[in-house]
Parts: sequence; C-alpha cells; structure tokens
Amino acid sequence: MAEIIRVYRQKTGASRFIGKRYGDADRVDGSFGAKWGEWMNNDWFKTVASQYDGDLTAFGEDGGCPVGMMRDTPEGAFEYWIGVFMPEDTAVPEGFEHVDFPAGHLGVCWVCGKEEDIYMREGECGERLEREGYKYANEWCFERYAKPRFDMPDENGNIILDICFFVE
Repeated sequence: MAEIIRVYRQKTGASRFIGKRYGDADRVDGSFGAKWGEWMNNDWFKTVASQYDGDLTAFGEDGGCPVGMMRDTPEGAFEYWIGVFMPEDTAVPEGFEHVDFPAGHLGVCWVCGKEEDIYMREGECGERLEREGYKYANEWCFERYAKPRFDMPDENGNIILDICFFVE
C-alpha cells in the first residue's frame, strides 16, 4: 500500500516546461505508459536537455527530472504532458511544445510504495495539501520522477514518486 510520507513547500524559479501534449485518446489500456516508452525509445529527454548546457536544477533542487504534467483545460479536456522543466527562454526543439511558468512555489507530496501502487494519487495529494493550508496557484499538477528516490528501491522494494501542485 502506498502512503504519503512527506509534504513540503518547494521554491521554484521561472521555468519553461518542454514536452509533448497528449489527451485521453492517446491512452493505451487506460494509461500513458506507451507514450513514456516512446519517450525512452526516442531519447526525447536527451533531446530536450540538450537545448541547455547549464545547470538543470534552475527549477529547484529536482530540476531536470522527467515529468508527467496534467490538467483539465478550461474547456473540460484532459491534457497529459511528458517532458522536462527547463530554465525560462530555453529553445524548444522542433516537434515539441512548451508551457511557461513564473517563479513560485510547489506543494510537494512524496508517495512511497511499490511501483504499481504509487500512481494516480493526485486527488489524495491535493486533499492533503489543502488540509495543510496550501492554496492552488493554477490548474496544473505533475508527477516528478526524481532520482534517486524514484529509481532506487529501499530495502522493502518501495520507491518514491513526487506529486506536485503549483501553490501560492
């Protein structure tokens, strides 16, 4: 069973999220796992990262991590983006899109558990952040796959997925 083991506020610099946008029609068996496989097979994270030769921690201590960013648009459509937060004004490679964000703060939840149990916990994390007094700054939230906590299981085989919301 997965559980939220840490909740905190994290300061971020102004950033540009560079990635590819997907919708419900892009799901395979209810998930975007096939799209993540496409990203890995095509080295698209490397393509995006190559647009900047400086320190990718400009978006905070976990900058440069792969991210699955999502929102419900004002028109009611679901968007799921795969990509990376880069420093503001980073060039966008051909075939990619971007979303710019001002400097601000994140409400971060660490969800710890077995990989099959840690996903789709945005509602639970959002409720936890609200209970702790956080107020949302916009409609976006994201999964952050921070190393080494995501890819190096602990002695019980658990990993940590960051679920983040932009907060005031």
